[in-house]
This record gives sequence, C-alpha cells and structure tokens, in this order.
Amino acid sequence: MHTSRWIGAGFLASSLVLTSCTSGPAGVNAKQDTKATLELWTRTTPGGPGEKGALKLAQGFEKATGHKVKVTAIFDDFETKLQQRAAQKNLPDIVMNDVTQLGAMHSQGLLREIDLGRIKNSKDVIERGLDSGKSGDGKQYSLPYSAQASALLIRKDWREKLKLGVPQNWADFTAMAKAFTTQDPDGDGKANTAGLAAPLSTKRGYASWYFSNFLWAAGGDFLTESGKGTYKPAMTSKASVETMQWFRDLGCRDKSVQPGSVTMDTPPTNETFEAGKAGMYVVGPYLLPRFDESLGKDKYEVVPMPKGPKDATVLAEGGSVYLMAGSENMAGQDAFLDYAISPEGQKVGMEGKTGFVVQLPVNQTVDITQVRPDPRWKTFSDAYRNSGRYAPSIPNWTPVRQATADTVNALMADCGLDLRTKLSELDKQLAGILQEQGIAAS
Repeated sequence: MHTSRWIGAGFLASSLVLTSCTSGPAGVNAKQDTKATLELWTRTTPGGPGEKGALKLAQGFEKATGHKVKVTAIFDDFETKLQQRAAQKNLPDIVMNDVTQLGAMHSQGLLREIDLGRIKNSKDVIERGLDSGKSGDGKQYSLPYSAQASALLIRKDWREKLKLGVPQNWADFTAMAKAFTTQDPDGDGKANTAGLAAPLSTKRGYASWYFSNFLWAAGGDFLTESGKGTYKPAMTSKASVETMQWFRDLGCRDKSVQPGSVTMDTPPTNETFEAGKAGMYVVGPYLLPRFDESLGKDKYEVVPMPKGPKDATVLAEGGSVYLMAGSENMAGQDAFLDYAISPEGQKVGMEGKTGFVVQLPVNQTVDITQVRPDPRWKTFSDAYRNSGRYAPSIPNWTPVRQATADTVNALMADCGLDLRTKLSELDKQLAGILQEQGIAAS
C-alpha cells in the first residue's frame, strides 16, 4: 500500500483543484522510492477483456524492467472515484483512460507534466498521437498507448448483388445508401433494409461523435482555433451547414439511415448491422472480432472512408497513459509510459484475438501486419496515420460534444426544424461553453 502522498485537494466551481502543500510543481516534493509498487487504474470493465489486456501489458512491463504494478479496473463512476482518491491525498500512480479526458484531468490538477527527454520511445510516437497529449499551453501531459480511427464497413454480399463499386466519394456513398435502402439487397422481398447504421442518440454525445467523421471530411468543424489556445464556434460556417444538410438528407429525404437511429447508442446500432438491417457502418476496428463471429467474415468488407468535399479526415481516438501528480515512484511512472509506447509494449498490447489493449499502434516503427496479418487491420491503421484527427485538448470537451450531439440528434429526429436556426442556437451555446472554460476568442 502507498503511504500518504503530497497532494492538496479542494473543490472549486465543481472542479477538483489540487495545490501543493509546499512550493513547486506537482510531485516535485514527494519522497521518492524507486522500488514502490506502481498502482495503475484502467478505465474498463472489471473481469472483462480490457482488464485482461492491461494485466498482460503490466506483466510484460514487470518482466522487462523489474518494477511491480498493481492493476485495478474501474468502469462505473471512474472519475468520481479518482477525485475521492485525490481528496484522500493518495492518487494512483498511473491512469489508462480515454484521450479526451486530458483537458479535464489537467485542469483539475491531477497530472504531472511529462519530460519527453526521459521517455526514449516518445521520438517514435506518431506526430498526431504526440499532439493529442498536449494541453492548451503546449505542454505534454499524456501519451497515447492505443489509437483507433474510423473506416467504412460494407455488406460485401449486398454490394456485389447490386453490382456496385466501392464508394470513392460522397456521391458514391449516397448512391449506395439509397440502393441498400430501396433495392432489396438481402433478397427477401421486403422493404426492411437501410443504407447506413448510425448511432445518433444524445447519450454520451454519440450523435456528435459519429457525425464528426463527416463534418471534418467536408472542411466543417465544431470549433475553430483562433489564436493560441482560444476557440470560436464553427457550426454556422458554410462547410458545417452544408455537411449537416447533406447528412440530414440521408435520413429525412432518402430514408437511408436505420429507423430509430436517434434513440440508439452503439450497442443497438451494432446489432442493426450484424442483423442485416443496414448495409454500411462507419466504425473503429474493435468490432471486427464480434462481426466476424456474428455476421461472418465473408459477408462484409472494410474499406477506407470515401473522400469528402475536402478530404477523408476521420475521427481518431483511443487510450492514453496519464502520469498522476504526487507519485512516490516517478522513475517507475516514466518507465511504464516508455514501455507502453515501445515496440515491445505495443506488440504485447496487440497480441491475441480478444483481450488486447492496443487497437492500432501509436509507435510508427511498429508494422501492424507483423502482429495482425489480416489486411483489414492495416486499413484502419492507415486511416489513423494518414487521415485521423483527434478532438482538441480543451479543458473539457464533454459539454461541447454533448451540445453538438443534442442539436444533431434534434435535426435528425425532427425533419421540420429549421436547420440554420438550430445551428445558430448551437453556436451561441458553444460560445457560452468556451467562455465558461476561459478559452473563448476575443
């Protein structure tokens, strides 16, 4: 067990603010013990494949370095439990959490800055991955250990039956969505198929999360940076309005999005695709093992996203390693981070058909085909390396994603709403969120 660590805790404006009991940045004055067992928290379901993958990674680290690690998997109320530990002056040493949590964890004072000079494998981290770990002030507060990016899943048997080519642009994409909706691709004589499976629920901001793959490819944006570390709303820009109209037409005009999409998060949307109710799905690589078993590997294919009006930019996300403030074994923290992004750590994290913690490697020297020879995984890896884009590292991305999800959902659920009016209202809401976080452009 850890002894009590330096960390002072207080709640201010609903955020946990951590301050030193002595002068100096977080963790500088904590008494160091390089043999202290590292406590690692991973945001995943206890007993599930994510925990097994984290344990395997920790075991590989222990064998390679001699440092000891205690792994704890937590999913429900993860952030609340982390703040409780901060209030007890006893944070875990390391947290493996979503990349989008950087802003919130940094603004709460939970993290210590990473000295890349002490992380020798950081030089090989893909640049967009390295940038994902920087806060608004340009300092490094995390590094990704796993990435994912979107590609397009297509019912190959449907496409071939209707004699359609793989979509190369949005016109092809729209045409395929219409064909899958109207031309009975499953041959049962019933009008019971849709072109696109889309999770457009407001829950956890799913509608915004999904829509970003199209918005960014068209040159639109939720926010645009306006000067270092400041932003302004962008949902009423020409590209954003046109993209929202195009996407809305898929559902409202063409009826090409699966019925009930506005109430669905990912679990029922996954079921829609694997049950043969929709023919296309924009999603990450983590569903390949499931769909291979439930649908059949021969029934669907993985292809790059078709080029949008601007390019083929897709959402990039994944998991990051965070080094927590006040650790009594900072050398061990650095060593774990270095191992997680090393070629050895990346390969250990990718091994196995299930229970792996690395979806796509973030180390550019790692060839995914050497671990997973299935070419579909390379399609996803190429999408990440060539076209992936992370959400910006603002203090708190969650309210931005939720506000945009609410509007996207409303426009898809009610085809009578005035699109420009709703997007104007959204921009006003986003302006308020930026103001509250102190990052609004003047």
